[in-house]
Amino acid sequence: MHVVVAGASGFLGTALVAHLREQGHEVTRLVRGEATSADASSWDPAAGRIDGTLVGRADAVVNLSGASIARWPRTEKYKRVLWDSRVDSTTTIVKAIVQADTGTALLSSSAMGIYGSERGQERLSEDAAQGDGFLADLCRAWEGATTPAREAGHRVVFLRTGLPLHRDGGMLKPLLPAFKAGLGARLGDGRQLMSVLALHDWVRAVTHLLEHDDLSGPFNLSLPEPVTNAAFTDAVGDALSRPTVLVAPRFALRTVLGALADDLLGSVGMVPQSLLDSGFRFEHADLHSTVRAAVA
Repeated sequence: MHVVVAGASGFLGTALVAHLREQGHEVTRLVRGEATSADASSWDPAAGRIDGTLVGRADAVVNLSGASIARWPRTEKYKRVLWDSRVDSTTTIVKAIVQADTGTALLSSSAMGIYGSERGQERLSEDAAQGDGFLADLCRAWEGATTPAREAGHRVVFLRTGLPLHRDGGMLKPLLPAFKAGLGARLGDGRQLMSVLALHDWVRAVTHLLEHDDLSGPFNLSLPEPVTNAAFTDAVGDALSRPTVLVAPRFALRTVLGALADDLLGSVGMVPQSLLDSGFRFEHADLHSTVRAAVA
């Protein structure tokens, strides 16, 4: 396949591009600024500028573009950056796909935030009720920007990504120094659910969705069963052979981190039911295997 990837230089995009090429696919990276290599094409999503001919020739576009959600403080100004960076990129790609009208598919990034930030002990498959709050509204607008492509009959997949784990990026990278020093701590009571998976399985899942042209709609990308924060903390400690006896109390987190503590203490437990139903099988299907692969 010929796949165009937006957001190819990020944590997820870098891994996906490498994996697709290992599988024999041709990849063109969309880059801001001048394209300095044959495998790159310049675009400006804020201005709506993209090579429509390139998009029309591609079998699929994977859109992973968007400003980092992890940056803090999440001011009103930065919320607008988060919103525009996702909706503008999606809108620009969708317009090119619709105008080309050559059957190009779109795999559009989304996130577990569509279910909100506090769902208790619920197991959330793709048909679960969506949530409330800024992140849920952002994800709805992000997915909604694909509507013209879906209405024109193009295949659209929503990648509702949880927390891909790898030592070189994502949520795990900044945690590892503390865990290696024996300072890994459970957050609050540790009962909050986390939707994690190995980065390796994330790129395999996206490739699976690319290669099966009968698949469309939302797909949760997370382990078959969500895990608790306490179990995650213990698994990282076990993988590094370090103790994890500390606890970061909720009141202390809220005092030190303010509203950021809501992200850390939230509970969102996704179940990738549609992905499993499509025949995908995880190489790292349980938490300990996932964490060991991530820190190896």
